[in-house]
Amino acid sequence: MVVNIIVSVLGAIIGMELITRVGITPNTSIIGAMVAILLSYIPMRLFRSYRSLERQTLVQTAISGATFSAANGLLLPLAIPFLMGESEMLVPMLVGAALAVITDATILYFSFDSKIFSARAAWPPGLATAEALKAAADKGYNALLLLVGLVGGVVGKAFGIPAEMFGISWIANVFAMCALALGLILRGYSEQLFGLDIASVYIPHGIMIGAGLIALAQILLMMHRERRQKQDNDESAQLPTRSALQMRNAMFTGFGVYLLVALLLALGTGIYTGMSMSMLIGWLVFAALAAMASELIVGIAAMHSGWFPSFATALIFLVIGMLIGFPTPALGVLVAFTVATGPSFADMAYDLKAGWNIRGEGSDREYEMDGRRQQYFAELFSFGVAIVIVAYAFQAYFAADLVPPVARVYVATIDAGASLEVAKQLLIWAVVGAIIQAVGGVSRQIGVLLATGLLITSPTAGIVIYIALLIRLLVVKRFGSTGGHKLYVLGAGFITGSALYSFFYSTLKLGNK
Repeated sequence: MVVNIIVSVLGAIIGMELITRVGITPNTSIIGAMVAILLSYIPMRLFRSYRSLERQTLVQTAISGATFSAANGLLLPLAIPFLMGESEMLVPMLVGAALAVITDATILYFSFDSKIFSARAAWPPGLATAEALKAAADKGYNALLLLVGLVGGVVGKAFGIPAEMFGISWIANVFAMCALALGLILRGYSEQLFGLDIASVYIPHGIMIGAGLIALAQILLMMHRERRQKQDNDESAQLPTRSALQMRNAMFTGFGVYLLVALLLALGTGIYTGMSMSMLIGWLVFAALAAMASELIVGIAAMHSGWFPSFATALIFLVIGMLIGFPTPALGVLVAFTVATGPSFADMAYDLKAGWNIRGEGSDREYEMDGRRQQYFAELFSFGVAIVIVAYAFQAYFAADLVPPVARVYVATIDAGASLEVAKQLLIWAVVGAIIQAVGGVSRQIGVLLATGLLITSPTAGIVIYIALLIRLLVVKRFGSTGGHKLYVLGAGFITGSALYSFFYSTLKLGNK
């Protein structure tokens, strides 16, 4: 607990500093893992217990939970009403965002290793952390392979190449990565190809709306199908540890909690005074739906690609809210509430994936469930630390005009307003996104991943993905499953190296500032 308090405080401070001064939130899981590994090398009896991979997993869970909750889940939502000049909303917003973050992670806890959010899915950053921990403990051939990948990730990042995409492409679903790469390239070169930035006419946003709606329908349909299927108890070790019924209960309970949090925000911030009763009810339902849809879309993208478009997803629901006609203060609370959900969902899934891999990939069901429960407690503990840190520090940040850059984007969008032309574009491209997602199916998620790529400006990453997929095809064709496993470990090294370089580069940049 003492170590977890220290790393959680460190993670929360790093998260707040980097999201306000640099505009990013780094993946600190591998930093927590390194701290635990270094502690295990101290020649004192007190630190021998940190040779346990399970303890190392709890440390990395705590630091990453604190980082993302403090930066993305708490400080960013607070910055939106601050920039709108609604200072009286800050304390209610802090309470609402804290409840949203806790609900977010709890829904994931009861949904992880279901058929929808399978533990056997890619979750690339989580796998990379697990492989790094195991390699450090084993010191064998895989450790050497991981080290080679780590060096490759660092060198690639140093030359401006998104080297982590090599690792993700060697781990994740091929179809999903092809769709992501296509989106990245189309967005990156849209001005050369189409004569305009496709984001300026809301094409990516429309595609994500359509794909997201179909993805939600696919999830509900899969839960319904699984519930009706009779499962063979003799195969329980190979079945998901979370049933369709458990996930359905988590989703509906989570929606109910989000509805209550939205009501609390409406009352606490005073936005209810600017709306009629019918509009208030509509806002409450829409806010809860937006929060739930946001976390599921972010979770799906994170599961397949290692990236989660939480900023862009919140912007989409903001634009829809503007088209509905909610008042300006209500729009600010809406986007702040929506952006608070999603990052903790994805981050905790990465942590549980790392733990699942460390604990033998579910071979011992009771052991896996107990370990996962301990990680959930560690995550909640880190949230508590982050809430205290943010509550203490946010006034000082805002007084120095230190706010996350994306918060300014949300406020500028609200100030600019929406039009019928925007609604028309969203509707047209939502149909396109829905068709693509429906054709790809629930297992490939090509609609959501295509939209994710279209929302991000990084064409180089798209090119790297296609090169990595070509290498994967050639290696598997030449060496079979053995070659595929080597790429798995090598890819984890690339992701780890990229994460380490990004963290230390950003931290040094922060030091200069």
